[in-house]
Amino acid sequence: MNDLEAYFFANTGNLIHKWRHYFEIYDRHFSRFRGKPINVLEIGVGQGGSLQMWKEYFGPSARIFGIDINPNCKAVEEDRIRIFIGDQEDQAFLAASADKIGRIDILIDDGGHTMGQQIRTFEALFARVDANGVYLIEDLHTSYWAKWGGGYLKPGTFIEYSKQFIDRIHAWYSTEPHRLAVSEFTRSAHSLHYYDSVMVIEKRPIEKPYHLQTGTPKIPGPQAPRQFPVIE
Repeated sequence: MNDLEAYFFANTGNLIHKWRHYFEIYDRHFSRFRGKPINVLEIGVGQGGSLQMWKEYFGPSARIFGIDINPNCKAVEEDRIRIFIGDQEDQAFLAASADKIGRIDILIDDGGHTMGQQIRTFEALFARVDANGVYLIEDLHTSYWAKWGGGYLKPGTFIEYSKQFIDRIHAWYSTEPHRLAVSEFTRSAHSLHYYDSVMVIEKRPIEKPYHLQTGTPKIPGPQAPRQFPVIE
């Protein structure tokens, strides 16, 4: 049991509602930020319990921010927790909130979970996450639920939308730049992690990859070192 799970099961404060398997994912991607002066943004405040959990987990140097459409969520503000009230599909509101926060080290999208909300939030805020930050979106199972605009292989779900990310991190190798060109996403997304209902993007400045060889080839024939094309 990690510290987040321990906090959750001992919680007597504000309500926290999370799937049990999320705690391992959180700790895997967030633990390196503990004790550091970071800004954490969670979209979807609910009862405010998870904001208090992040405050405890990341330590006294962390500032925690929440976004929710329910104006009553302002009531959970406290020291180092600040709430912005607005619609997460409103990209102008999201941009204005990001301006007030400044650097965003970790973004957790636990908002309304509709396809429009997830996609528009990503398009507004992914670039606002720090160059070495983390973008985590959860409850992706709604991509399979009609009530949230989902459906298996349905165009426009966040799952289908996110499949392009796989191509985009490989754009360095594209020989069809008119179809797949190196983008800011290619230059900023270090890795994609898919879990049950969760996707995590770890950011890191990425330079054009290159390959190296060391040693002396000694085995003739098809096992000789392959010569890869040079990527311009």
